[in-house]
Amino acid sequence: VSTNFKRRIYAPVDDADKQSSRPDFALAIYPGHLATDRDTLNPNVPVSHETPPTFVLQAEDDYVDGVDQALVYYTALKKAGVPTEMHLYAHGGHAFGLRPTANPITRWPALAQTWMRTIGMLPSDGDK
Repeated sequence: VSTNFKRRIYAPVDDADKQSSRPDFALAIYPGHLATDRDTLNPNVPVSHETPPTFVLQAEDDYVDGVDQALVYYTALKKAGVPTEMHLYAHGGHAFGLRPTANPITRWPALAQTWMRTIGMLPSDGDK
């Protein structure tokens, strides 16, 4: 969604369909299918300077969508000049989601919230 926002799959039926579908930000949490190999971004993921600011989170022991997925995506985002923040954790596996665990990765929602404040998507702590 955050990289294919210009692609329309149906003809506009009203004014709402003519609005941009570019999201204001993206959170790529244990991302997958982003790399065709260790060093090449999937061509179906068109990263450009218009890609929204992106927060990337990955566990190094995710053996479903390995850490290379996040690394290739992060590199492409940085090369395109997209504001990006990435966090890698040693443990967490795949699909850790929001459930509490003993691993430090369980605290990722607070990191994402802080990041959203830094890019202006949430009010700063002083604005509460």
